Amino acid sequence: MAKKKSKKKEPRPQKATKFIFISGGVISGIGKGITSASISAILKSKGFTVAPVKIDMYLNQDAGTIRPQEHGEVFVTDDGIETDQDLGHYERFTGENLSRANYITTGQIYAEVLRKERAFEYDGEDVEAIPHVTNEILRRITLAGRKADIAIVELGGTVGEYQNAIFFEASRILKLRHPGDVLHVHVAYLPIPSYLGEMKSKPVQQSVRMLNSMGIEPDIIVGRSEIPMDDKRKERVALFCNVDKKAVLSNPDVRSIYEVPVILNQQSAGEIILEKLGLEKRNKDMHEWKILLRQISNPKHEIKIAVVGKYFGTGNFELADSYVSVIEAIKHAGWACKANIKLSWVDSLKVEESGAKKVLSGYEGIIVPGGFGSRGTEGMIAAIRYARENNIPYLGLCYGMQMAAIEFARNVLKMRGANTTEIDLKAKFPIVHIMPDQEKKLLSRDYGASMRLGAWQCVLKKGSLAEKLYGTRRISERHRHRYEFNNKFRAVFEKAGLVFSGASPDGKLAEVLELPSHPFFMGSQFHPEFKSRPFAPHPLFKGFIGAILKLRKEKEKQMQTQEQKAAEAETIKVAAPAK
Repeated sequence: MAKKKSKKKEPRPQKATKFIFISGGVISGIGKGITSASISAILKSKGFTVAPVKIDMYLNQDAGTIRPQEHGEVFVTDDGIETDQDLGHYERFTGENLSRANYITTGQIYAEVLRKERAFEYDGEDVEAIPHVTNEILRRITLAGRKADIAIVELGGTVGEYQNAIFFEASRILKLRHPGDVLHVHVAYLPIPSYLGEMKSKPVQQSVRMLNSMGIEPDIIVGRSEIPMDDKRKERVALFCNVDKKAVLSNPDVRSIYEVPVILNQQSAGEIILEKLGLEKRNKDMHEWKILLRQISNPKHEIKIAVVGKYFGTGNFELADSYVSVIEAIKHAGWACKANIKLSWVDSLKVEESGAKKVLSGYEGIIVPGGFGSRGTEGMIAAIRYARENNIPYLGLCYGMQMAAIEFARNVLKMRGANTTEIDLKAKFPIVHIMPDQEKKLLSRDYGASMRLGAWQCVLKKGSLAEKLYGTRRISERHRHRYEFNNKFRAVFEKAGLVFSGASPDGKLAEVLELPSHPFFMGSQFHPEFKSRPFAPHPLFKGFIGAILKLRKEKEKQMQTQEQKAAEAETIKVAAPAK
């Protein structure tokens, strides 16, 4: 009997990805990144897969060559792309690792369009902004969201700027092609002038009119303000901006950015988005986020920590944006230890000028984060010495590890002139030197995306504090550096008591150092802050906060013992018979 031919299975049609574009108006720094991250968190909590994407309007191909004071922290993904700090927020809010597909710049778009033109991929057509540039933008956005139910695309900059108009045009074209699959969320500012004492909606109205002039009508408006929007303001925004009142959401200033997803969810942001995109509604609450907020609101301890860095100043203002991931990682660890962290951003130049004791007295922990160049390094070294000699818990990150090694060399090993070759090429004791492959890159002025970047394996020493904190001997952490500890000095350091407890699998690169005789003195060549999450604090930061609390408890116990002894001595003195 002839075998019956099996019916060939038809390939299952792929579900179309939905797209949410998020733009900002009135002022920069309005909170588009946190809004994008919060919407991603809300939709993920409802069971949808999300792909947050950041578009930077700069002609830079990545954020790696931009000064931190200019653009904030440079965040690094596992696959080694140097990105805008908003990708860090996306990762923290979704708990997922992102990649280079999630970061787009104008430079990347134009570079690819010009590459295609040179390769004759446009078949001799004249290359124009529309359709060639807009098609490339849409290709990149579609690629980023190909495995997700919903792609959340943050459009950098402020509506009305010349440099971002082409991206708004691309979003308009995508909505024209797929009207049911595209949503536009506009975030704009409602000021409260002190001389009026009233919240004004005109800036939002003007911002939306600029959007309208580009052929875009927002589906949802998120009003950023110091206090929650009242019904009157919501009604005016809805009327003049042509949106449903229920789609006007209030996003006021909050104590913690992690309140934002819950605040938006309470206004049915998720349900409104799903309804407008024609997706199944899933009324799941954000249970774990509510638990986190309770944890944040009910600390048992308060800890003062100094972050001694060099990228805080911008004109007459001081910003913490240069170290966003460090600050968030400290908070995550604090909440896990039921502690409220009182952070102070200390310019290392102030430590140089006034001395470590005067500037840092009263802090229970000191952190020196990443950095480059010679400015402020002596202040960092002085801060590290103060922490080491006074048993104050210390955590050094990347540059902070290198400075810790130099401090130990100078003040414990008495190596006068010990330094990094990044600062002094002719240092008598080059404790930190350039990696061989990096030297060639610098000589050819190959600066962009050429450092040791992304996730690398590290093996921890058995029995070390690092192994105890991680709970494993093999870890993967993200890097961003050109210089490394000089292995030539490793033996003399370890003989003096400093342990290199983490190294690359081949043993050639020192990755972690620690001082076992100290309550907590650790440095990592990698950036652990990039992997910290509010629901999964990083082990090194958690260990740092834990050490501070342990030390405090020991001091309190010691003080109680001393007070008890003093009281007993007083009792004996009173009870003693007079001679």
